[in-house]
Amino acid sequence: MESWLKISCLLCIFGFLRELRPSEPYHAEILMGEWYHVTQDEVNRSVYPVGTYSYLALLIFVFLITDLLRYKPVIIANAITGISIWGTLIWTSTLSGLQAVEVFYGFYQAAEVAYYSYIYAKVDKQYYPRVTSHTRAAMFVGKLVAGLLAQLVIGMQWMNYKQLFYISVSSQVAALLWAFGLPKVEKSVYFHNKTEAIQVAGKSDGGGLEKGSEDTDGKETEPKTVTSPSKKVPAWHLLWSHFRSAYTNSLVVQWSLWYAISLSGFLQITTYMQVVWKSFANEPTIAWNGAVDVALTLLSAVFALLAGYFHAGRLSTRSSLLSMALLSILEGGCVLLSCWTANIYLSYLGYVLYGGLFAFTITVASSELASSLMEDSFALVFGFNTFVGLIIQCILTFVVVSEKVNLNLDVFQQFTVYAMYFIVIGVVYSMGVLLHYTWSCSKRSKFIQVSN
Repeated sequence: MESWLKISCLLCIFGFLRELRPSEPYHAEILMGEWYHVTQDEVNRSVYPVGTYSYLALLIFVFLITDLLRYKPVIIANAITGISIWGTLIWTSTLSGLQAVEVFYGFYQAAEVAYYSYIYAKVDKQYYPRVTSHTRAAMFVGKLVAGLLAQLVIGMQWMNYKQLFYISVSSQVAALLWAFGLPKVEKSVYFHNKTEAIQVAGKSDGGGLEKGSEDTDGKETEPKTVTSPSKKVPAWHLLWSHFRSAYTNSLVVQWSLWYAISLSGFLQITTYMQVVWKSFANEPTIAWNGAVDVALTLLSAVFALLAGYFHAGRLSTRSSLLSMALLSILEGGCVLLSCWTANIYLSYLGYVLYGGLFAFTITVASSELASSLMEDSFALVFGFNTFVGLIIQCILTFVVVSEKVNLNLDVFQQFTVYAMYFIVIGVVYSMGVLLHYTWSCSKRSKFIQVSN
């Protein structure tokens, strides 16, 4: 087995074990059950928001220490945090205990960046597309197996809801033991960069990278790469250089904004969806949350693949943005279905369809972003976009969920707001794209008239 494939397999096993948490589809069901001294309203307004705020507060810090510590220590810390979270949930029963767990959960989510970026420091760039698909597939498979296991255990009444925590904490222990066996990383993008590659061609004026230059015979020469192994670029200088290079690109800004807006809505909906189901009057005797997670994961995987095959650079940027805007309106419609119906099974359907559409749109946005970036700035840009998405999510949480604004919306009304969030964004983006197209056509027409 080739070394890159071996490393990819080792990391994927960790990702699978990390996601093998059958308690997740029933998390709200457990917290609102007989084992905890909290009400549904406290879970909605006082527990889950702590995790959202903690995730935002810790993301940038975790991103920086991930690069500084060279990935593996943060992956190990991520597994230890997982043990602490689900271990604590087994014995705590108070509101303050659950809020403390949510703080740790914020770190657990933020540390996912180490899992996704580790592989890029261990394999050559030519293998990036393959290892990216491997690591994301491993997470999908882990969630899929967790959902199947949860539904089987609950459906067969082999365990009660809370006992699912024992399986979740066991998988985190297994992930921790496996993490110790991951190969060490000798370099990283920012704090431990050992070489600086400078692309030159012919005579350079120092203004940046050149595509090529002409020699004395008038032929274009290939760019040359000069590596200075003794020169180490200061981390903060390199961070700022990559950040400025990315966000002065209009295409990166457009797709980054879309990515952040879409992600914030997705995080909010997946966080609180179980609370909605728990509020249905016709709640079934056996909750089908595990089966819904399985369906969502399968549909998301299929839609992500479809995005790669059907989009794949076939559309212009304007057409891509317009299609994303229309899909956003459809996402809003699916969210409305999940919260306006009186039938919980239709709510399940709306949620699954929303998840599939989100997987399609976020895959397209990620692909468009990646095609516009320097390779070494992937983690920085996607990390910053996630940070912006979390800021938007925190605003949504504060305005819609928090009691401080005094809107007093129930969970169904809250989800109506989230649905309108997607619909309004879709309408605004559609109008923006169409107005830009009209303006471009008008400008082109005037240019032709002047030319004639």
